[in-house]
Amino acid sequence: MLDRQLLAILREVDRLGGVTAAADRLNVTQSALSHTIRRFEERHGVALWVRKGRSLRFTQAGRHLLALAQRVLPQIEQAEGVLADFAAGRRGTLRVGMECHPCQRWLMRMTAVYLARWPDVEFELRTAFRFDGVAALLDNEIDLLVTPDPVETSEILFMPVFDYELVLVVPQAHPLATRAAALPRDLVGEDLITVPVSLERLDVYTRFLVPAHCRPRRHRTVETTDLMLQLVAAGRGVAVLPDWLVREEGAGLPVGTVRLGPDGIGKSIHLGVRQGEDAVGHIAGFLALARETGR
Repeated sequence: MLDRQLLAILREVDRLGGVTAAADRLNVTQSALSHTIRRFEERHGVALWVRKGRSLRFTQAGRHLLALAQRVLPQIEQAEGVLADFAAGRRGTLRVGMECHPCQRWLMRMTAVYLARWPDVEFELRTAFRFDGVAALLDNEIDLLVTPDPVETSEILFMPVFDYELVLVVPQAHPLATRAAALPRDLVGEDLITVPVSLERLDVYTRFLVPAHCRPRRHRTVETTDLMLQLVAAGRGVAVLPDWLVREEGAGLPVGTVRLGPDGIGKSIHLGVRQGEDAVGHIAGFLALARETGR
């Protein structure tokens, strides 16, 4: 049978022009190298080379195997390098799932830097905002979860990235615009615009309206934060968004922000990974970059 050692011997003998130099390159003794060749020749009934003075001349069978070695060995070596990269976390695919609808903007700021630092890692983003991120992470559908709502579990490690506050966004001419904080009853007569997630995952409901037994006049969802801010600026309703996002995307628009309650609604963005995988190279690199980037 053919093995890699035989092909490596043929390639090095051809490169270096002799058995002694080839044996030195391959870190074997000359007698061991010669034994490998002789055993192959006896098994297959062919000669791989013949001596001509101090030099060697490959036979037709030897030239055939040499061509195979020159073609196959680089592919094997390249594959081994790729496997080493996988083992070290320098290569692979990072599949990121998002449960934080507005935080895609923050994530996209990181992406260009991450792709430059990890050129051999494929980057995939799941923006199905209604999916169960924890289940997807545990089922190996994604490798990293961006969420403002970490779940306590021994199987997942959650790392806080930055803190922010949810605020009520109102038109500048709105009566609430001059208030330091809004109360739940202030939203009863309002059209409330939020991101498209279930009510049980909206903090404005679970932490603000529902405990006070209040409901807005109308609730509508909008896919993009840009449109949400435009609708508020046009007097079509009020919205709830992270304070940092309003500062960035709402600059120049006739809108203002009001705290939700005297103490506000504080939140934190967390990155979740499966326990033990935070040390995998390309995942650890993303977590480190997230810590650098912060808000």
